[in-house]
Amino acid sequence: MQKSLSIYKTPLLLLPLLLAACASDRPVPVAPTPVAVVSPDQLQRESEGIAMLSNRMKNGKQLIAQGQVKVQQGQATVDEGNRMIDEGRRIVDEAQASYNNIKN
Repeated sequence: MQKSLSIYKTPLLLLPLLLAACASDRPVPVAPTPVAVVSPDQLQRESEGIAMLSNRMKNGKQLIAQGQVKVQQGQATVDEGNRMIDEGRRIVDEAQASYNNIKN
């Protein structure tokens, strides 16, 4: 038969561990770091800087949108140019074939 720990003996076994943990050295408390006080001038400079960054970001987003429109317009122009080239080649090929038929 195996001996099992009874529910009453378990707390007695854990008591030395608990006492050892409580008897250990306590950590030294660390003094809180002082919070830096911001001067009104510095606060104004920082808020102006944030406003400038916000305007810069807005301008950047507008440039992105304008650039995307230009790219789409450019792609449409390129596609139209490719259709014109294909149509021109088709016409040249048909004319060449007609010429060859007449010559023969």
